[in-house]
Amino acid sequence: MDSLRSAHLEWTGRGLHFRGRGTNPDTPLIDLDGDGGSGPSPMHVLLLAAAACAGIDVVMILGKMRVKIDGFSIDATGERVADPPKRFRAIKLVFKLAGDGLDRAKAERAVQLSVEKYCSVIHTLAPDVRLDYEIELA
Repeated sequence: MDSLRSAHLEWTGRGLHFRGRGTNPDTPLIDLDGDGGSGPSPMHVLLLAAAACAGIDVVMILGKMRVKIDGFSIDATGERVADPPKRFRAIKLVFKLAGDGLDRAKAERAVQLSVEKYCSVIHTLAPDVRLDYEIELA
């Protein structure tokens, strides 16, 4: 996999609404809206990107552990500072997992490896952004 990624974003001419995608023409378009009306805001997209990145890692790691995942969701919460640029000061991810062969030790190991070693989105965040996580097994 090459080290460069690129994307194209275009203002739609309506309010704070933008539409974009990766530069591969087969990549689906996504809508982003600074007001959150017609799509997620950029800050919500950042939370979703962190959760999806960690989730992808967890699925791959649990697959290598031979766990069959029956259900998996992640709730992401970001705490922002009050003053501009209102960046995140803390992010919390709650991993909710169910699966055949899944136990707490495997879930904890998969999540720990993802957030502490593999998730490129999380590691792209400023080092002073606190990241907390929880694991809930069904």
